[in-house]
Formats: sequence, C-alpha cells, structure tokens
Amino acid sequence: MRLAIDVMGGDQGPGVIVQGAAQAVLAHAELELDLFGPRQHLDAEISRLPQPLAAAASRLKLCDAPSVVRQDATAAWALRRGQQSSMCAMLRSVAEGRAAAGVSAGNTAALVALSRRELGMLAGMSRPAISTALPARAGGRCYLLDLGANIDLPAERLVDFAFLGAAMVACVDGVGRPRVALLNVGAEATKGNVCVREADRLLRKAVACEAVSGKWREIDYPAFERPDFDYVGYVEGGDIFSGGVDVVVCDGFVGNAVLKSSEGLTRMLVERVQMAFESTLGGRLASLLARPVLKRLKQELDPVRYNGASLLGLKGIVVKSHGSTPAVGFYYAIRRAMREVEQNLPARMAASWSRR
Repeated sequence: MRLAIDVMGGDQGPGVIVQGAAQAVLAHAELELDLFGPRQHLDAEISRLPQPLAAAASRLKLCDAPSVVRQDATAAWALRRGQQSSMCAMLRSVAEGRAAAGVSAGNTAALVALSRRELGMLAGMSRPAISTALPARAGGRCYLLDLGANIDLPAERLVDFAFLGAAMVACVDGVGRPRVALLNVGAEATKGNVCVREADRLLRKAVACEAVSGKWREIDYPAFERPDFDYVGYVEGGDIFSGGVDVVVCDGFVGNAVLKSSEGLTRMLVERVQMAFESTLGGRLASLLARPVLKRLKQELDPVRYNGASLLGLKGIVVKSHGSTPAVGFYYAIRRAMREVEQNLPARMAASWSRR
C-alpha cells in the first residue's frame, strides 16, 4: 500500500511528520510512503531520524515539491499559486492513482479547496465535510461532522452530511444501521436555529418514506432509496460521548469548537488525575497500584489516538491531521488513511450516495 504525505504542513515543522511516517512504515510491513516537500528539507529530516527509526528510510520515497502552502494562506491563494506546493503535489499523486490516499497536517482551508479541484467530488456534493471519531462510553466512538470545512450551511447540506457520516460508519466500523443525530441546544422540537430545524424536518421525512413501485421515495425531498440509518433527532453536546449515537451532524463552526473543547478538557482531566495522585504520600502509594488502570485510561482518552479527520464526499481519500500533533499523532492519521484504503471507502460511499 502506497500513501502520499504532505511533509510541510505541521505547526512543529517537517521533522515531526517524517518521524510519524517512519513509525508507520516500521509498524506496517505492507506500507510505503511518498514524502512531498522541498528536497533539501526532506534530505535533512531523513538524516536526523533517531537510530530506532533510521531503518524506515528505505521505504520513504522523497518527492521534491519546491513550495509550501503556509498556515496563514487563503484558499484562493492556494488555488492560484499552490501548483508547486507539497500539498498540491501530494493530492495530485492521489488523483493520478500513484498513491491510494493522502495525509496532510497543513492549512485546512487550502486542503479542502485543493482536494475539491484535484480529486473532484461525488455527484451532488459541492464541498467535502471533515469528520473524526470521538471516544464514547463502553469503548465506543461517535463521529462528528463537519469540523471546519463548512461554516454557513443550508439545511440540505446538513442532510447530505448525515448520509455521508452514516455511510462512513457503515463502511469503516461495520455498523449495520448507524444512529444519526443533529447537534442542537436542546432536545425540544422548538430549539435551534432555522437551519437546524429545517434539517430536522427533512431528515424526519427521509426516514418516514413511502413505498412507490417497489422502491422508497421521500415525500418532498429528492428521490432516493430508504436511508440505511436511523435518525434519532436532536442531541446536546454531552450526548456525543454517551454511546447512544454513532454520527452527530453540525456545521463546521460548531463542530470545530466542540472538538477542540473536548480535546482540551480531556488533557486537563488526565493531568488533574495525575496531580491528585501525586499530591500526597498516600496518593503516590495508591498510584503504584492503580498505574495499569491509569495508563489504560490515558491511552483510551488521549486525543492523539483519534488524530486524523476524513474529508468525506471526495472521489479519493484525504486525511487531515492536527497541525500541532506530535509524531505519534501523525502516525495515527496515517493509520486512519490505511483503514479507509482497506475498506475501499470512496467506492463504497459512492455506491451508497448513488442510491439517494
């Protein structure tokens, strides 16, 4: 399996990305990676790999891309002047079939705009939706979308995201009938803005189809077969982690705020637990006994393990990593892309989308 990596997008410099890539190829014998960036930077970072990772160099192909899309660049700048950038070269590799998927920690707006142009969208979709998983009760997880690609959305786009999210969960996690909800400020029918209430009406219509000539047709929304998910209505922010839903849909402004808040809260809680144990002699003694449990809890809740957000609705696979992630976080983003390749996600989502 060959993936394309934009080395120049991370907030912490290319070294973190290259180390994460090296970890990935050492952990997965079937994996080879094409690294895109200015050749001098790539050569320098390969030479700086720690000794345990040095063996990975033979499976890291260096691909010269002389320019970089800066974090403060606009999407318009990237479209006009980013042709020679590491991000665009990575995406072009995916579009031309030389790589099965692409991974970048770069500028989100630029990545969305360039992905649309280089890879194209599923028929009927205008923009990708960014989605990632959050940990939920009983060892489960819940997918949240959108996470920042789309700020001001019509109700119909939220409905599209419900179908995309459900299709992804069915493909990647094997959930037979995903439970889909709209994020709102309350569960009552009168709560929320006009857009959310209209999306709720359309989704309720979609799952209350009527049979016509052996197929399913929604009453006043474009024709499609009966949805392969259960719409459960509104949920509030805390319900994302309850284990009661598989997909939560919202606009990108809200989704990004929820994601960053939950990650910050998780880190703070883990630190507070550690401080509580270390604050007294009794606590330190108790921590020795509880160390295996605390270690497992930290691993399960660590946002780094959930790094890697999918750009849904594209004709190819693109995974967006946090710009500030450490090397192990980028490794998890690569793993996310590998799983989507193994599940042939674009083709399966296109088939699901075409049934609408």
